[in-house]
Amino acid sequence: MAAEFATTLKSRWRGRDEIFSVYAISNPHPYGRLGIVVSRKVSARAVVRNRIKRQIRETFRQSQEKLAGLDVVVVASPKAGMAPAASLRASLQTLWEKVEKQCRKS
Repeated sequence: MAAEFATTLKSRWRGRDEIFSVYAISNPHPYGRLGIVVSRKVSARAVVRNRIKRQIRETFRQSQEKLAGLDVVVVASPKAGMAPAASLRASLQTLWEKVEKQCRKS
């Protein structure tokens, strides 16, 4: 599992904005898989880090049909700790669309 996580982080496709970086690679499974990285640099408070993780998981669940067959790793930037939930969701929705469009091309 750790090797697959590292492989995804080294993938050639990466989408990024000021809140998140998203790495994606295709997988042999009929479903999408998600990895999340929210470090203490984002926030020293676990409550804030867990809120960000919940937002990531929920938007991934809502976009799971589009992301089937992909391994996706989301890395939160320090700005994510101060961003409101609506900004987090909007950012992720945009990145999911980019991931789906880009990975389906290749």
